[in-house]
Amino acid sequence: MNVNQHTPMASPYGQPQPGYGQPTYAPLDGGYPAPYAPYNGPASAYQPGASATRPPDLRTPHPVSAPQPYNQYSPVRWDMQNGPPPMTQAPPSVTAPAVSQPYNQGAMNLSGPHPYPQHYGPPPTMQQVTNQMTGMQIGSGPPTPAGPGYGKYVLSPPSQPPFSSAQMPPTSMAQANHLPPGPQAPQVLQPPRSPGPLQQPPPQPGMPAGYPHSAFGQVRGPQPGYAGPTPVNPTTGPQLDPDAIPSPIQVIEDDKAKCNEPFTTGVRGQAPPLVTTNFQVKDQGNASPRFIRCTAYNMPCTADMAKQSQVPLAAVIKPLATLPPDETPPYLVDHGETGPIRCNRCKAYMCPYMQFIEGGRRFQCGFCSCVTEVPPHYFQHLDHTGKRVDCYDRPELSLGSYEFLATVDYCKNNKLPQPPAFIFLIDVSYNAVKSGMVSIVCQELKTLLDYLPRENPDMDSVVRVGFVTYNKVLHFYNVKGSLAQPQMLVVSDVSDMFVPLLDGFLVNVNDSRLVIESLLDQIPEMFADTRETETVFGPVIQAGLEALKAADCAGKLFVFHTSLPIAEAPGKLKNREDKKLIGTDKEKSLFQPQASFYNSLAKDCVAQGCCVDLFLFPNQYVDVATLGVVPVSTGGSVYKYTYFQAQSDQERFLNDLRRDIQKPVGFDAVMRVRTSTGIRATDFFGSFFMSNTTDVELAGLDCDKAITVEFKHDDKLSEETGALMQCAVLYTSCSGQRRLRIHNMAVNCCSQLADLYRNCETDTIINFFSKYAFRGILNNPTKAVRDTLVNQCAQILACYRKNCASPSSAGQLILPECMKLLPVYLNCVLKSDVLLPGADVSLDDRAYLRQLISCMDVAETHVFFYPRLLPLTKLESGSLPVAVRDSEERLSKGGVYLLETGLHLFLWVGASAQQELLLNIFGTQSFSQIDPATTSLPVLENPFSQRLREIIESFRAQRSRYMKLMVVKQEDRAELIFRHFLVEDKSASGGASYVDFLCHMHKEIRQLLS
Repeated sequence: MNVNQHTPMASPYGQPQPGYGQPTYAPLDGGYPAPYAPYNGPASAYQPGASATRPPDLRTPHPVSAPQPYNQYSPVRWDMQNGPPPMTQAPPSVTAPAVSQPYNQGAMNLSGPHPYPQHYGPPPTMQQVTNQMTGMQIGSGPPTPAGPGYGKYVLSPPSQPPFSSAQMPPTSMAQANHLPPGPQAPQVLQPPRSPGPLQQPPPQPGMPAGYPHSAFGQVRGPQPGYAGPTPVNPTTGPQLDPDAIPSPIQVIEDDKAKCNEPFTTGVRGQAPPLVTTNFQVKDQGNASPRFIRCTAYNMPCTADMAKQSQVPLAAVIKPLATLPPDETPPYLVDHGETGPIRCNRCKAYMCPYMQFIEGGRRFQCGFCSCVTEVPPHYFQHLDHTGKRVDCYDRPELSLGSYEFLATVDYCKNNKLPQPPAFIFLIDVSYNAVKSGMVSIVCQELKTLLDYLPRENPDMDSVVRVGFVTYNKVLHFYNVKGSLAQPQMLVVSDVSDMFVPLLDGFLVNVNDSRLVIESLLDQIPEMFADTRETETVFGPVIQAGLEALKAADCAGKLFVFHTSLPIAEAPGKLKNREDKKLIGTDKEKSLFQPQASFYNSLAKDCVAQGCCVDLFLFPNQYVDVATLGVVPVSTGGSVYKYTYFQAQSDQERFLNDLRRDIQKPVGFDAVMRVRTSTGIRATDFFGSFFMSNTTDVELAGLDCDKAITVEFKHDDKLSEETGALMQCAVLYTSCSGQRRLRIHNMAVNCCSQLADLYRNCETDTIINFFSKYAFRGILNNPTKAVRDTLVNQCAQILACYRKNCASPSSAGQLILPECMKLLPVYLNCVLKSDVLLPGADVSLDDRAYLRQLISCMDVAETHVFFYPRLLPLTKLESGSLPVAVRDSEERLSKGGVYLLETGLHLFLWVGASAQQELLLNIFGTQSFSQIDPATTSLPVLENPFSQRLREIIESFRAQRSRYMKLMVVKQEDRAELIFRHFLVEDKSASGGASYVDFLCHMHKEIRQLLS
């Protein structure tokens, strides 16, 4: 997020708004007057003609003096001619799709051998000019071999004016029109005509009514006085129209419109609605998409086919996900002392994929085909279809998700577990006390102890609690209910940590309430005048771990910590933040932990079922990459409040803490993913520990944590049986009960690539790619990681183009319908702070985001990489305004917009926002009177204010982290932070705009195909 970096701006608001006094210019392209001129992001630092070297290699960044890493995608220029651009252009011819083609096929084309301008070197050759000037056909080509229903998305280049005598004619008519060679009609130049009713594309939601929409592929010239492509140069021709390329908003809205009934999971290989759509799920034998989402719901039958397509085969699993109130949580099945019924060979649990045979006396496993005897107590007769007659009475025979009560055989040391404990470890060094953190935590805990997690809301929680404070030494507290006052015991030998008391450290809240409250009142007073600035960290976690060992239970440590632990102790760290390493081969070392101490400590924590949640309040570098090792390995969370100020950050911190303490959580968990013959789980991403290749160990597993699993072929799959997966999680519930949660998923298998490309989910693919890349930077330079992502994406799209799309000119970019947003979303991953940081993004920020995203589910990665931007001109109760695309070009000076990223909320206020709007939201009519420091909206008695606050609250309720509201006034300094999230534009750190990246992607695909 760039706060300090002022970029030279072309025109900050690239679109004159009708009704706000700006003139609407006649367009340069002979099309229709557009109220929006294209905005091309901040002007770049280099000027044309600055160098007479050869044209740069487009795979490496341009040579620039300013530090601008990775600005390799310049805006596309359609022409290479010298002199002013032609003042008239025939608009593209738009062919209506034939009525017999039920699938939607827009057309989109990026022509020429170099979709990039060459800012350096000699003028282009005549051949280049000729190629750049090729004509443009827009329309639906012949049907794809895949047949109806296989949507594809095609983009074609702009039509050009008639050739003047000074210019070379095209070498062949075929080249000019992208037609296959053969007998052809003479070229006819069509006069401008307006599209007929059939040819007008549907209006894009979120755009003002009456906005003259360009057909796919139509281009707009820059308008006088507004930002054109950079560098600004009189020879610059029209740019690819942002409205002609696939729109995330259009796809999201189309999916919402399609979804008008509950999603039933009974059909194998059926892709669910998108994560951005509200829908109800009815479990009919496969796990709900809230628990499992797949990258492909039609897996390739062979490893060769998977390798050819390069589509990752993965599932994002969120085992303890919370369900909306109108859906039933998984049933708990108790099979008594014998425990759950399982396959003899592969140990898969009883599920709808088991086939009962021999009149119900045996069953054949769907995963490994082994036949197992049915125990007498579980026997039931079969009906005429071969199903058990009690099939629908038993969750494990008819549902995709359910739980089994585990027997003592599934417990550690063959004895039932104790209820878990929560231990609060509070840093009381100078910084912690001075910032107000210590008193806020102590005050809040008095209330929060009544909200510890419980199974039954009417019963008291059985979770026990303990308290420790620390700086260079540790203070343990005896809070036994029989004491009049709490007692402090100090351990100053931090090199050999032990717990100085057994009885009275972990207590039941109700038994010791008065003593605990007395302690929490005293802690802030006791350390109010401390001068101790140094802290330890390793011994703090060791102390909590030893306490859980002594009590023989699992549990969670809540550590509130402020600074780099430099005091002499195990796990002592040094400041290693070195800006000079950014962008070099040594950068990867900064993401690796400094000391192996924390890796072995994490292993010990997992063995005990000790999960660690870390709340950080840093004012400078604290080495999140190292401090986060134990939380990440134990299934815990890291929360970070940089420059914590009680007044402005208290609300966010307390909401995070409340949610963290109250949310459903399992302890001492082990997860295993079994698959049917032909594929196996080979790789795992998330917050956990693995001591072997199959078991994912989680000291704690909460309702927000997702684990991404990658599958590889180890044999052939068959189209008849499909592919099966079963995720089984063994865990201890917060009431101390040992359980097994089972999620089953069946997907189809295909021998045709077209079927694979028809059943993919882009949002899940992006979740996988981001985790794969963010783990990759531990061992590879970030540039290599970015290049790998671009290359794999190009291979996926090139394989589709080569094997599934109908033959057409190489100048056309053809994307599979369900992957047409892959380029825009992938570009957002490439531009993220982790892979392409701005100058002011700290190393700790990047390490924090890297850890955070590793355990996000699909909905969270979606809104993180492509934020939601809502125009707030009209608000109706019951429905949200349709979002607009994440680009500055979509912002109107007269509007107010809400932007949500899952971690931040911004309210952007245009400089000429209507007075009535400001009065409704802020209670003032004047733009200048709005206080940008405000973090909450005033409670006003008008329907607009009420509805806006409702929307903000509903957004917060959907996310696992509390989003602090930031008011951003147009042209204020904070706007640089806001603009960072307008991900379709160029980024200040050198990331490409969507348009430029699409052109770059097209170039990569063409290189692969040639």
